[in-house]
Amino acid sequence: MTLHGPITNSFISQRLRLNYVDWGNPDAPPLLLVHGGRDHARSWDWVAEELRNDWHIIVPDLRGHGDSSWSPDGSYEMSAFVYDMAQLIHQLGLAPVSIIAHSMGGNIATRYAGIFPENVRKLVNIEGLGLSPKMQAERDAIGIQKRFRQWIEDKRNAAGRTPKRYPTIEAAYDRMKAENSYLTDEQARHLTVHGISRNEDGTWSWKFDNYLNIWAIFDMPREDLLSIWQSITCPMLLLYGEKSWASNPEKDGRIEHFPTAKVVEYENAGHWLHHDQFDRFMADVKAFL
Repeated sequence: MTLHGPITNSFISQRLRLNYVDWGNPDAPPLLLVHGGRDHARSWDWVAEELRNDWHIIVPDLRGHGDSSWSPDGSYEMSAFVYDMAQLIHQLGLAPVSIIAHSMGGNIATRYAGIFPENVRKLVNIEGLGLSPKMQAERDAIGIQKRFRQWIEDKRNAAGRTPKRYPTIEAAYDRMKAENSYLTDEQARHLTVHGISRNEDGTWSWKFDNYLNIWAIFDMPREDLLSIWQSITCPMLLLYGEKSWASNPEKDGRIEHFPTAKVVEYENAGHWLHHDQFDRFMADVKAFL
């Protein structure tokens, strides 16, 4: 029998059962693929298919995403995500591991690489450094009291919010296409099918937890984050889409904190550049890894 797709498994992290998919080839070097916010593990299927013959690929659903458990208190701090990554790598014995990570997943992986530099061989970070200096300054200018009050209000609203229900998968697919116009029909359909589940009344809802829309009120001090960035020793490839909202670290100064990093910008690509410019992305990744 020839196995074409991944095997689904799970691990426990802080009492949560978290899902991951394993693409086989266990004797090959380990490669972790980490999705971004409100995404899921199966969004990496095209990348995994291209790399599975040379790598042992593990792809987690982050807590609150995909088929992983939701945080009981609706709290999704970065420290919890980093802990989950540390547990996955520890429990599966993946270190030293190479990592490709997108957006929030890139933020998590970059912190892990600075905390455990000996455990990461190479890191591809796709638009995953968190808030740009400009956005951080704007957030700080609001003041902690006002931000804290807004956070409480947002949490309260989320507690009473019913997840969006779509009458058909086609309606959810249309929403996926509207969210990212660069996606092909095939990509949008695949991301929708694996990112949605059926409700008891026959409608469909996205798998991710509504509380993920609310950023944690506190993070580590900026100087501590910069110290973690500067502790990374593995080669890094930082990828950015020309048409994305994300800020290019070569242009905003953050590249100075990454002594081993190279930045590449993709024209005609947005935030999901690994979907938007797949062939170029795969060529760059294969050459880097």
